[in-house]
Amino acid sequence: MPDIQLLPETSAFLDRPHSQFIAGEAIAASGETFDVINPATEAAIATVGAASSDELNQAVAAAKTCFNDVWADFNPYARGQILNKLADLIEQNGEEIAQLETLSSGKSINLARLFEVQQSALFLRYFASWTTKINGETMQPSLPSMAGEKYSAFTLRQHIGVVAAIVPWNFPLMIAIWKLGAALACGCTVVLKPSEFTPLTVLKLAELARQAGLPDGALNIINGKGDIGEALVKHPDVKKVSFTGSVQTGMKVNQTAAQDMTRCTLELGGKNSAVLLHDADIDRAVGALLQLGYIHQGQVCAAPERIYVPNDRIDELLDKFSAALSQAPIGSPMDESNVFGPISNKPQYEKVLSYLQYAKDHGQLVYGGEPFDQDGLYITPALVKASSAEDVLMQQETFGPILTVMGYDDESELLELINNTPYGLGTSLWTNNLSAAMRMIPKIESGTVWINLHTMVDPAVPFGGVKQSGIGREFGSAFIDEYTELKSVMMAY
Repeated sequence: MPDIQLLPETSAFLDRPHSQFIAGEAIAASGETFDVINPATEAAIATVGAASSDELNQAVAAAKTCFNDVWADFNPYARGQILNKLADLIEQNGEEIAQLETLSSGKSINLARLFEVQQSALFLRYFASWTTKINGETMQPSLPSMAGEKYSAFTLRQHIGVVAAIVPWNFPLMIAIWKLGAALACGCTVVLKPSEFTPLTVLKLAELARQAGLPDGALNIINGKGDIGEALVKHPDVKKVSFTGSVQTGMKVNQTAAQDMTRCTLELGGKNSAVLLHDADIDRAVGALLQLGYIHQGQVCAAPERIYVPNDRIDELLDKFSAALSQAPIGSPMDESNVFGPISNKPQYEKVLSYLQYAKDHGQLVYGGEPFDQDGLYITPALVKASSAEDVLMQQETFGPILTVMGYDDESELLELINNTPYGLGTSLWTNNLSAAMRMIPKIESGTVWINLHTMVDPAVPFGGVKQSGIGREFGSAFIDEYTELKSVMMAY
């Protein structure tokens, strides 16, 4: 099938100059600019101005002013109404958003419509539903009465203030919604920095937020590379940092934030396991993991990268995976019939190629893993058979279209294999043996355990990692703890 036709609105947005969005206004570029590259063609599709230090300070000042003068005391129900209106506008402008996302990230247009549009709206509505339910509690102290006095106590949930939100390039709009939806619902204001690879949909979101009625300064966007993010984290008026990205960068963010005791939520990498127990339905697992392991070319923090399967079934798994991969079309992400598109950016493309070269050098490559001899950052999805649990491809996050399979004999060794990683984001168990699953779940060192599914997240279910996969939780009611301070009040009467 041919590529879909670009909307006139999409073309017009790409042709505009882009820079920062501060205090409700798009700011003209004042200095250095950078190009946004379409990974499917390696051609520049837009130009964006990087933020200066003055613009960064203006963005934080705008957020602080809006917090103090408007948003902190905004009617909670009205906050939710604005977030719901923004969700409506995301859906109404969904095709333009999806096209901008696919052009800049290489994500399949079908995935862009599903995640960056539909899921963003769904999550935003979930956060909107919490604005009137952020409550403290009352309690009865056990203090002794000296002269007949009585005591009472209660707690308040108070908004933190200005939040620095730093989002990655793989799902820039959806992850931005996770952060700004939670912050705004709790009465905080936001300065958001998108990746320099994928800033366009976030800039479009800022315009829609103003249209939805969000007060000027409640959401501000600054663009640039790592130095801008570091300066934002260091800013003295930032009271909370929410970061999603690599472990290495996340550690630096945490260290920087800790210097001023700035609160920090980190959602980092993963070397997630999909574990097929002896009774697993191989066909069901292959069908699901084909979608969930290679979704967006494997550039998903929660995607499975390590597959454990009984040794007596490993050949069956590899054969069925290879056959399924051979039938999946690869090509332009703007073609609705394609399943796999390009890697999102050149640095990630080169990183993935280096891991594939390792697999080739060690005789581990079972299927795929070849770059295309054409324009664009395309690599065929790869299937690898590991030699040991200590292999590079069993230990290091590839964040690419590579699934590494390893066999096992005894389920008693599985927990050691699953936990043999510095990461702890997600693990899936594929089985109908409820007793085995329930015994294993408490012993698995992961923030999430899935049974007969993987990668799926829901706004009602807290999400985050342990070990080097992060600090804190997003979603559920847990997000309220991350964006509010708990104040205790005690009274004698």
